[in-house]
Amino acid sequence: MTSTNDIRRGFLDYFAQAGHRIVPSAPLVPQNDPTLMFVNAGMVPFKNVFTGLESRPYTTATSSQKCVRAGGKHNDLDNVGYTARHHTFFEMLGNFSFGDYFKEQAITHAWTLLTREWGLSPDKLTATVYHTDDEAFDLWRKIAGLPDHRIIRIPTKDNFWSMGDNGPCGPCSEIFYDHGDHIAGGPPGSPDEDGDRFVEVWNLVFMQYEQANAEIVGELPRKSIDTGMGLERIAAVMQGVTDNYDTDIFKALIAASGAFTHTATDGANTASHRVIADHLRTSGFLVADGVLPANEGRGYVLRRIMRRAMRHAHILGAKEPLMYRLVPALVAEMGAAYPELVRAQPQIEATLRQEETRFRQTLDKGLRLLDEATAGMKPGDTLAGETAFRLYDTYGFPFDLTEDALRTQNLTVDRTGFDTAMAEQKSAARAAWKGSGAKASDDLWFDIVEEWGPTEFTGYAADTGEGQVVALIKDGVRANHATAGDTIAIVVNQTPFYGESGGQVGDTGLISNDDGLRASVTETSKQLGRVFVHHAAVHAGRIAVGDAVKLTVDTARRGQIRANHSATHLLHEALRQRLGSHVAQKGSLVAPDRLRFDVSHSSPMSMTELADAEAAVNAQIRGNGAVVTRLMAPDDAIAMGAMALFGEKYGDEVRVVSMGTAADGETYSIELCGGTHVGALGDIGLFKVIGEGGVSSGIRRVEALTGEAARAYLVGRDAVLREAAAALKSAPDEVPARVAALIDDRRRLERELADARKALALAEMAGGNGPAGPEEIGGIAFVGQVLGGFDAKGLRGAIDETKQRLGSGIAVIVAVNDGRASVAVGVSADLTASHDAVDLLRRAVAVLGGQGGGGRSDMAQGGGPDGAKASDAIQAIRDALAEGAIAT
Repeated sequence: MTSTNDIRRGFLDYFAQAGHRIVPSAPLVPQNDPTLMFVNAGMVPFKNVFTGLESRPYTTATSSQKCVRAGGKHNDLDNVGYTARHHTFFEMLGNFSFGDYFKEQAITHAWTLLTREWGLSPDKLTATVYHTDDEAFDLWRKIAGLPDHRIIRIPTKDNFWSMGDNGPCGPCSEIFYDHGDHIAGGPPGSPDEDGDRFVEVWNLVFMQYEQANAEIVGELPRKSIDTGMGLERIAAVMQGVTDNYDTDIFKALIAASGAFTHTATDGANTASHRVIADHLRTSGFLVADGVLPANEGRGYVLRRIMRRAMRHAHILGAKEPLMYRLVPALVAEMGAAYPELVRAQPQIEATLRQEETRFRQTLDKGLRLLDEATAGMKPGDTLAGETAFRLYDTYGFPFDLTEDALRTQNLTVDRTGFDTAMAEQKSAARAAWKGSGAKASDDLWFDIVEEWGPTEFTGYAADTGEGQVVALIKDGVRANHATAGDTIAIVVNQTPFYGESGGQVGDTGLISNDDGLRASVTETSKQLGRVFVHHAAVHAGRIAVGDAVKLTVDTARRGQIRANHSATHLLHEALRQRLGSHVAQKGSLVAPDRLRFDVSHSSPMSMTELADAEAAVNAQIRGNGAVVTRLMAPDDAIAMGAMALFGEKYGDEVRVVSMGTAADGETYSIELCGGTHVGALGDIGLFKVIGEGGVSSGIRRVEALTGEAARAYLVGRDAVLREAAAALKSAPDEVPARVAALIDDRRRLERELADARKALALAEMAGGNGPAGPEEIGGIAFVGQVLGGFDAKGLRGAIDETKQRLGSGIAVIVAVNDGRASVAVGVSADLTASHDAVDLLRRAVAVLGGQGGGGRSDMAQGGGPDGAKASDAIQAIRDALAEGAIAT
């Protein structure tokens, strides 16, 4: 028997020997067609080459392309498991000519490979051609020697291929294998062509014409060839079976399913084992290519596929999760041809196990509701669409899962009723939203999400991508197009641009196309939590709704944002370990140039605490551990130790980001986070705390830098240190001691100067040499003096010395510094019964623009902001004494 792996290798080797470049399979997520959910044909990766938008260093190629058909126009999901040849995942063998050879060589290659290299009997082969393609008809007679009755002219679009209403198109020639008259069915074009006797094994597409608005306008200057051969179909032919599920790879996967479920693989169990085998392949390859289960977009299709298989595992009686246990069998069969399966095996297993564990929690409830709803129904009856919608809305049962569950009972589901219930729920949600006090301008985004669905974010795995423009907003209203000079908001169906949320700023970059469009994205926001909006300025070209555009994120800026975001997670854990488990995030800013992190903590952090946290973060960075992201239910994530971040709203599943290794070998940081992160902690480079302070009661803020910004900061600080060292004529290491010595010297000199000023002032006051020397007012000795530059701290001592020298009397001293006045009033003990120092002080303070002041009856001190009125303040006391107004 020829194995499927041998057939794949033999096909590629044949065309390689014929001068074709072997091109590895492209990822299942299209890189060049935003209208496709998944790559669904072998030619998709070469689409831009055929249209002339892209050139490659070869003119002929061959590949075995991974394909998925499980959503949208090409959806085979409902039939999988119940027919011989329907799959959600399949491999398409193909050979391609980009203006090199055409029909004659393509037919020659096909016939040679099938009959001479692989030894298929020419008598078993039949060809079809488009009914007007006489050239292909004659070539089949000439090259293959087929009789006219085995070259069938087909007048329908089945034998005429086009890329769309515009672009390359041309006739097809299909090759069918006849399994024999013991199998029901007739040749292509006959009334019973849908039987299994004649199976199409190869389709040759002759790209011959140019099409515009669905009309042929001329011939292509470079005619090309695109062929597609389903590997599963040709494997069945060459292995002598009529059912794809009887080929070696499927038999191995089905055998593993039977072994783990301890069930027979035939009879009533046949469909379930086939569904499991097929969906295992699809799930494994999608996860390997970066798709994870989600509630929308590609992730939702993957979830539907997974859950369909998991329901069939339940039917087989599996009591524990099954799918993840089958991954080693998948890798053993296909890992050599597709090494990405080997690399991603741990993630595939973890994803399948988590999804099946979660689904089993609701499966029993949903099936019980379904059993209750169908009790008493007879074969041929139809389940109410409202019931199917309740299953979907409450238990996560997609419509097709309910449909599949009822298939064995010969029951159908009312699709119209389901759609009506869905529409009613959307209408109710919109009404509730309008009544929530939301901004009226958000109504526009609500319209867009209802019409097109949420934006699919592809930026976790890529910095570039393609999208289809679904809406343009100019001056607050929707527009059909925009041109150079316009400032607009652009919404596409899928984007690698991150929309600002969770403290992380939005991405910037470029939106372009091959027709000259250049629009710079200055900000990306997220509206209603689901619509990513690119705020852009159009510099050149034109953009219109429906256009396919290329989206390019500013990768350098995103790299800085990623580093800062991952650093906040490490900082969070470092602070918790040093300050206590009460520390919780209360806000953050993740920007390209810095990070800001607010945490709950009641007191300022010490330099030692900050230094320890900084050292811990840098230790994790040097460890260069991988950053791992998984999708989980919030409760499961929190149960495993993940911390929910402040301000985030979580649905029924979350992204769990794990990074670093703790001293005990456990994961250092586990948090719920929807942002973008580095792939490995070493990508952060360096972490430096630059500030810490209070935000509000019980909230502290740490500011920090990473990577090049941190390095530049340290270089700048080093330059300042060296400059200071040069000014001090010392080495950088000696600067702290040198500065400390200078500070001590300054303090000593300041004390000596203050003492000298005090001595001089007292001498002047005692000798009557100052302008406010001893005088007599109302029979009381009085001294009043204004001292500029006198330290207010010395006022009390100066007053005491002046009173001592006076013996009996009242002393007032006003010290003026930087425009502000400090005043002290002293009353000798023999006069306190008649004069109060506090009352005298208040007269002076009022003149100085101050309030209050206090002390005792013999000594009081205060001040005011208006030092220019120091003399007036003394005069106010003098006047009060002269009037006899201040007396007890």
